[in-house]
Amino acid sequence: MTSTNHDARTAHAGSRSAAADGAGSSVQAKIVIPANHPMVTVLGTGDSLLKVIEKAFPRLDIHARGNEVTATGDRAGIALVQRLFDEMMLVLRTGQPLTEDSVERSIAMLRKAEEDPNSPEGSKSPSSVFTANILSNRGRSIRPKTLNQQNYVDAIDRHTIVFGIGPAGTGKTYLAMAKAVQALQAKQVTRIILTRPAVEAGERLGFLPGTLYEKIDPYLRPLYDALHDMIDPDSIPRLMAAGTIEVAPLAYMRGRTLNDAFIILDEAQNTSAEQMKMFLTRLGFNSKIVVTGDVTQIDLPGGTTSGLKVVQEILDNVDDIHFSHLTSQDVVRHKLVGKIVDAYGQYDARVQQPRDNQTPGAREHGARAPRQPRHTES
Repeated sequence: MTSTNHDARTAHAGSRSAAADGAGSSVQAKIVIPANHPMVTVLGTGDSLLKVIEKAFPRLDIHARGNEVTATGDRAGIALVQRLFDEMMLVLRTGQPLTEDSVERSIAMLRKAEEDPNSPEGSKSPSSVFTANILSNRGRSIRPKTLNQQNYVDAIDRHTIVFGIGPAGTGKTYLAMAKAVQALQAKQVTRIILTRPAVEAGERLGFLPGTLYEKIDPYLRPLYDALHDMIDPDSIPRLMAAGTIEVAPLAYMRGRTLNDAFIILDEAQNTSAEQMKMFLTRLGFNSKIVVTGDVTQIDLPGGTTSGLKVVQEILDNVDDIHFSHLTSQDVVRHKLVGKIVDAYGQYDARVQQPRDNQTPGAREHGARAPRQPRHTES
């Protein structure tokens, strides 16, 4: 039973809002919050969540008093706010807290679903996304935070090979690792294999001090860090010693057949086309592969084509292989990260356009600046 009072004690309140919105006469709705949900969990500390809602609906007059929230304004806006509070109540009923980010994303999903009922947002509710736990460890739950992330996680469940392609901070590797740990705990696989290409950004491994493992370790460190979030840190050395969890550079995959394993290739934009083929053909029986990468952050030497940029053209129509694309809207780090990703994308588009307009001869014989990785989306 939802907690929003949809029998909406509505009352017509003049025509100002109707004139401003064009959606009909102004109405008022009272949304009653059940007593088992303290208002601070609904409105946020210092009314932080209420302020998010007010900012998103500037044409509505929203007030809270006691356990009631009163909204006055156009019918369409009121209906959306009522749906929003329904979704918020469903999240709270599962014991999950509400955050400013989850409320903002819920509003965006509901608006998209209203604009286009046939969109992905039209088929899933915000509460179903924000309550879909993958893994819990030491009181911390790992779950999707956006609809694209939820679709990515669902694709991992449904397909043998999944590519997660998107900018930094979209959770593509973290969520894949959570699914791997979940599969191991459920005994769906007997081991987890995490790998990355050891492509150095500006330095050669041979010139770095230390043994081969000491040289490679910094490139694999982000995978170890994620593991510590998901598994008891004290058990990680034991699992690695037993071969249950393996973290290794991509070159170590050559010549192997990987059965009963959940295999993750991270930073796949730094594989060559040949390396990508080599890796994908390691797939054995009862195994699953997730490949993650960001085609705007390629560190390969000049003239080398990224395997991640060409693989979709090659495998797009192959059954049981899925490509999930995440965007700046799925960034779950600081809000500035999404804005930075967008700004770089716009800059790269401006820089690339003059190049595309050059004739082949001009591109071939004209003066060239020192080569830098191209930051264009595939």
